[in-house]
Amino acid sequence: MLNAVKFYFVNWRSTMNILVVGSGGREHAIVWTIAQSMKANKIYCAPGNGGIADIAECLPINATDIEGVVQAAKDYKIDLVVVAPDDPLAKGMVDAMTKAGIRAFGPTAEAARIEASKAFSKEFMEKYGIPTANYALFSESDEALEYLKKQKYPLVVKADGLALGKGVIICKNQKEAEDAVNSIMIENNFGEAGKQVVIEEFLTGTEVSILSFTDGKTLSIMPASQDHKRAMDDDKGLNTGGMGTFSPSRVYTPELAQICMENIYLPTINALNREGITFKGILYFGLILTDEGPKVLEYNARFGDPETQVVLPTLETDLVDIFEAVIDGTLDKINIEWSDAACVCVIMASGGYPENYKKGYEIKGIEQAELDSNIIVFHAGTKKENGKYYTNGGRVLGVTAIGKDLKHARERAYKAVEKIQFQDAHYRKDIGVKSYI
Repeated sequence: MLNAVKFYFVNWRSTMNILVVGSGGREHAIVWTIAQSMKANKIYCAPGNGGIADIAECLPINATDIEGVVQAAKDYKIDLVVVAPDDPLAKGMVDAMTKAGIRAFGPTAEAARIEASKAFSKEFMEKYGIPTANYALFSESDEALEYLKKQKYPLVVKADGLALGKGVIICKNQKEAEDAVNSIMIENNFGEAGKQVVIEEFLTGTEVSILSFTDGKTLSIMPASQDHKRAMDDDKGLNTGGMGTFSPSRVYTPELAQICMENIYLPTINALNREGITFKGILYFGLILTDEGPKVLEYNARFGDPETQVVLPTLETDLVDIFEAVIDGTLDKINIEWSDAACVCVIMASGGYPENYKKGYEIKGIEQAELDSNIIVFHAGTKKENGKYYTNGGRVLGVTAIGKDLKHARERAYKAVEKIQFQDAHYRKDIGVKSYI
């Protein structure tokens, strides 16, 4: 009886209504982690998905509808809003929440420019000596096409703005580079994101994803992970939003972590402050480990997807406590702890992804897969109707397995994948095999 009274007292004093903005696997992982917090009273998600609906109340509000989300936060007496996707961050959702007197986790629109504009991030890195690829910036297609005639190949053509992780094109020759420029700037295949292009040297090495919590002063690095971007095995096929990931990285050593802290992580935070930008939220470093040392491929201003699905399951500290510390600028007062477990996430996608694919197929076997306590099935593109799940996007599920090491985690993940069925399901069979991608 004493314990019950104590539990009630804690909840009465500290529980919160929390709203997570977004609808993908990343958001499911965030909601799943928040649900384990003693501070979480009622969890909402806008708009959410079929899996999120099992643990949170989903609100039919688009993630980019700033006015709608602000109003929902007022209507549902939300104590904390977590803005997860890149678009609403870039559009200023956190700014709007702050103006309305609502506590929100995530960077301001000004701070989110470090992801929203590749031109800004490249000029920023050049100005402050943060190692990255050599580049050139163009706002006119004819100038970009002329520049391509004098370059060595391969090289990389990038749309300046946000393009759902697909605005980066690796070009093996001049023809492919010209096609990329035309696709972005003339054919307008990436919309507003393609008003400018960044053309940069192609770097060779191992890619590693590093997520961090920061309140603008203190930086807390999460376990390293490695993503698999290509649609097919052996890193073949089209670029995607991510077909799977694993953590920890096999190549990110403590020595390398120290080099990155000294040459990349802290210089980035210090440079942002020198620019008058206080970055509060998740700062993501997309690194490539070259023969010349680690370099920055890109920054993101939020949790990565599917990196979040292998990182958060190893978090042992209350995520809500971390969010509040970031907002309050007291991250240095909290000790963030992680387990030493390994995680592997295999993305199950709709056939045809990332191009043309169909929706509406029934998904079976999720409950069977999750009978193993080491399996978490994070929903990405799903909906739930009459107690059944249906496909509702390109990336459908992220099947995450926890193990004592990567080998065990990988075996568990694929055993779980085999238990799940939907028409035209596609997944890579080599997630977590290689030390580099």
